[in-house]
Amino acid sequence: MIPHLATDAATMSPLALFLQADIVVKVVMIGLLCASVWTWGIIVGHGVRLKRISAKNAKFERDFWASQDIDNFYTVHRNDDLPLARVLAAGVNEWRRSTAGKKIDRDGTRARLATTMGAATGVEVDRLSDRLNILATIGSVAPFVGLFGTVWGIMRSFTSIAAQQNTSLGVVAPGIAEALFATALGLFAAIPAVIAYNRLSHGINKMEARLHRFADNFHATLSRELEAD
Repeated sequence: MIPHLATDAATMSPLALFLQADIVVKVVMIGLLCASVWTWGIIVGHGVRLKRISAKNAKFERDFWASQDIDNFYTVHRNDDLPLARVLAAGVNEWRRSTAGKKIDRDGTRARLATTMGAATGVEVDRLSDRLNILATIGSVAPFVGLFGTVWGIMRSFTSIAAQQNTSLGVVAPGIAEALFATALGLFAAIPAVIAYNRLSHGINKMEARLHRFADNFHATLSRELEAD
């Protein structure tokens, strides 16, 4: 049975609403609060990481195109923990393997370079996108979980009303408030998740475009080297 307390400010506080709630609604509330904490952890972690990597990638690219010796630059930066460095490494390693023999297949080398750097770019994008699917899941599921808690709480409230034969506001309000609080928690978890997912996805898409541009430009540079040989 749902406790029927006076509808004063203390009774309607979030903590009181949680404590008064049915066990099923409590489980829903706890799950949504955990999802909210998880969401903010991903938002902060990915946001800081993406911003840091973007700044380092920009510097890496500027330094690379300003360099006069690709081999020397690669030797110095081959172990950099950056997406651009790994795309560069994939291109340089494939170039060295394809041009190691006496006879060079120019068309084959170009195709292998494009494939290798394209694959490296895909791997880096997958790495950057790790755990973003969690934000999408929370953003789409949390409102329905909160709605389930609301429906369950309202059902319990109506059961209590029928048992007591009393429809006064003092009887109805606490139970309805507990139920609606579950919906509020669902939205509290879902709204930041959806906004963050869209913003972080936009940032990753921009970085993916940068990686593709770098790979294309580097491919063009190596293709000119093939023509000069």
